[in-house]
Amino acid sequence: MKNKILILAGDGIGPEIVTEAVKVLDCLNTKHRLNLELNHALIGGAAYDQFQTPLPTSTLEAARDADAILLGAVGGPKWESLDISVRPEKALLGLRSELALFANLRPAILYPQLADVSSLKPEIVAGLDLLIVRELTGGIYFGQPRGIRILANGEREGYNTYVYSESEIRRIGRIAFESARKRDGRLCSVDKANVLEVTGLWREVMDELSKDYPDVELSHLYVDNAAMQLIRAPKQFDVMVTGNMFGDILSDAAAMLTGSIGMLPSASLDQAGKGMYEPIHGSAPDIAGKNIANPLATILSLAMMMRYSLDLPEVADEIDLAVGRLLDQNLRTEDIYSAGCNCVSTQQMGAALIKELH
Repeated sequence: MKNKILILAGDGIGPEIVTEAVKVLDCLNTKHRLNLELNHALIGGAAYDQFQTPLPTSTLEAARDADAILLGAVGGPKWESLDISVRPEKALLGLRSELALFANLRPAILYPQLADVSSLKPEIVAGLDLLIVRELTGGIYFGQPRGIRILANGEREGYNTYVYSESEIRRIGRIAFESARKRDGRLCSVDKANVLEVTGLWREVMDELSKDYPDVELSHLYVDNAAMQLIRAPKQFDVMVTGNMFGDILSDAAAMLTGSIGMLPSASLDQAGKGMYEPIHGSAPDIAGKNIANPLATILSLAMMMRYSLDLPEVADEIDLAVGRLLDQNLRTEDIYSAGCNCVSTQQMGAALIKELH
């Protein structure tokens, strides 16, 4: 039986980094006889240019048929003037919603070789191994009603609705508790319960869930304090769980602790473990086409795919270890470069990884 992998290169640096990741998939497919079937489709701005929609029906159908999805990135200045309903980013929200990809796992791991390129002092971040669990299909990004309206005095007013049901909170909470149970057994839930009723409910449900996980130590932080603590002493955290908007912000902050956003993969999973895997860095249009983007976050996303959707933990470990060996060799793309290292291109980094995997 074949494992169907849908490849969505997207926009900006997406095609460059995904090309290197596909080479890794082809290598592993041959080496381990994984029986992978790779299919490609358009998404984001590239899809809009051809179909006048960022998420064509054909792409959505292919995503539903796939066992796992690899995504590059979407968006860029070219499409910023479009109506918000057809901007490239809407494709991501559409995929997450249509495929019920409610659980976003974002590890922030600092490779010891990159301690000197973190934005914080090495003694603050050395040994960082944090997992952020972000709810992905609810909250203010999806809440209704939303829009821009004209008030009686003629002034425009924008509005969005921040809403979570108890079942949505409980569902993501269980993912977070289970994740913490497999790690160091500590879970920090992030909310703004002092001013937002919806996150007051979030805190209540997390407390209720904690009774089912007596082996996991649950704590709570308001999001503003959590942001401060994440920078002040990031190693105090093991697993963090939070809603869609807070998770979006905190995970990008955590990314910079690791030296570069170009090193961080992510997984977006449904209830059965089917997932979409992508680097968290976005389309980076300023460096697109220059062959300098870091492909490692995309390749590490493949490791998460092997682990969570394809049940191939040994292959996942093989990828992770190969990345570590490249860093030991002082190979660096521009985003993680430091004095004394060998600065390599996107393609050179990909080729070096393939060499390690052979």
